[in-house]
Amino acid sequence: MAGEDPENAPLAAGNTQSIAELDCLVSTCRACPRLVAWREEAARVKRAAYRDEEYWARPVPGFGPDDAEILVVGLAPAANGGNRTGRMFTGDRSGDVLFAALHAVGLATGAHPVSVDDGIELVNTRLTAPVHCAPPANKPTSEERHRCAPYLSRELELLRQSAKVIVVLGAFGWQALFTVLTEGGWHVPRPRPRFAHGAQVTITHPDGRAIPVLGCYHVSPHNTFTGRLTPAMLENVFLTAKRIAESERTVA
Repeated sequence: MAGEDPENAPLAAGNTQSIAELDCLVSTCRACPRLVAWREEAARVKRAAYRDEEYWARPVPGFGPDDAEILVVGLAPAANGGNRTGRMFTGDRSGDVLFAALHAVGLATGAHPVSVDDGIELVNTRLTAPVHCAPPANKPTSEERHRCAPYLSRELELLRQSAKVIVVLGAFGWQALFTVLTEGGWHVPRPRPRFAHGAQVTITHPDGRAIPVLGCYHVSPHNTFTGRLTPAMLENVFLTAKRIAESERTVA
């Protein structure tokens, strides 16, 4: 939002009235000194393969339609992926795996994300993360996650009327999401559900609207190279999400 202090931008998240406005606010944020330094250092040093490219080097907002029925929650942008291209899961191996699965089940118009102008669009799906800046070693601190939480909280609220299912990639995103939900007044089963691939939990908004949350291993190279997460496993999760969304749409 125009005129907001970049170091206190998360405090203004609750005032945003649209996804576009929220995305704009996110992209200006400088609330976490360690992450600001890291994302800008990555843009200066650059990986050799990208030495001639200009890095985005800012917080990466969510990507996808503002009335998406499927919300995908990851971890954080990669230093030479989203931090370079300016788009979630674009320009790195994790993104390649994710978009290939989304494309295979009809939730993305392309399978090879390389840049913001590659023409790929998401179909009824939006990608976001609990931390919007690339962290060192892909490990945000709990303080950084907490500082960034107002963005995810507001995104959930702005999507509340359209979202019919949430897919969470990895334990970090799972913990972050359920913390935000609990603090936001959503009803979360007790004890708090533990992350597992294939987990399915239903959360309820104070207005009575229920949304299923699906757990999936993260699309990190560690998981995909070792076979812990296979393309078929990932596609099955998104097929389940798609079926839920379609079923809820029919009921509505």
